[in-house]
Amino acid sequence: MNSALLDAPAGCLSGIMSSSVRVAVVTGSNKGIGLATVRALCKQFQGDVYLTARNPQLGEEAIRALKEKEGLSPLFHQLDINDPTSIRALRDFLKNKYGGLDVLINNAGIAFKVADTTPFGIQAEVTLRTNFFGTRDVCNELLPLVKPYGRVVNISSMAGPRALAQCSPQLQERFCSDTLTEEELIKLMEKFVEDAKNGVHQEKGWPNTAYGVSEIGLTVLSKIQARQLKETRKGEGILLNACCPGWVRTDMAGPKAPKSPDEGAENPVYVALLPQSADGPHGELVSEKLVVEWYKPNLSTS
Repeated sequence: MNSALLDAPAGCLSGIMSSSVRVAVVTGSNKGIGLATVRALCKQFQGDVYLTARNPQLGEEAIRALKEKEGLSPLFHQLDINDPTSIRALRDFLKNKYGGLDVLINNAGIAFKVADTTPFGIQAEVTLRTNFFGTRDVCNELLPLVKPYGRVVNISSMAGPRALAQCSPQLQERFCSDTLTEEELIKLMEKFVEDAKNGVHQEKGWPNTAYGVSEIGLTVLSKIQARQLKETRKGEGILLNACCPGWVRTDMAGPKAPKSPDEGAENPVYVALLPQSADGPHGELVSEKLVVEWYKPNLSTS
């Protein structure tokens, strides 16, 4: 390891040769938990930290605030996780400037308010397009860039296990299978959207929560991705996990949540900065810095 990195301050290290600079990227990070995560990484991560946002103006405003008000040095790159061209532009930038990626935190996500009157089928389609399919697209492009001992965190939620408990025993068994493939998972997510649009999702064993199903999908995807990394990049020390920040006061979760965004960022940053010597957790759902058992809630009584 370049000795200059050991003594360099957190934040932007652009003075060091780019191939030696470590780099972290946080998706959807111009506000809320994502912004708090960037703030924490700027203080704790030895390398360049990229705040990303769909809207460059909002992203640059967040960058300026962190620099001028807090003396931090994040960098900005545009990213819309629903736009394959945008994802590939970030991929190429990271490959050309840094030769890869050290920390990826997939934070971008959406949730409809409980009182939203948008038809459930549309809520299902829109929610899964971002939370599951968009995050998967980012991973497909950026996971190959992750360097040895890299860390990947997919921000999920305890809404996933709660939704799993409301699934039919047959769906629970599939989601809990250690041999479920990514292709099979995609078909399940597509089937939920189809059933929701047809108004038969509950008859087919799905819970009545689009956000919850999206978090089931993201957590299970994380388990599959971790398994694939273990098979294809054995010995490289890469750790990939799903992570719940908790109930946080954000635009998504509302003002009554008990945690501040900075408190919500603690768990994702902890998982993202696991030491190089760590051999786990890997392929787990982590909440409050502890592994949550991904179990079969209703199978024993079926």
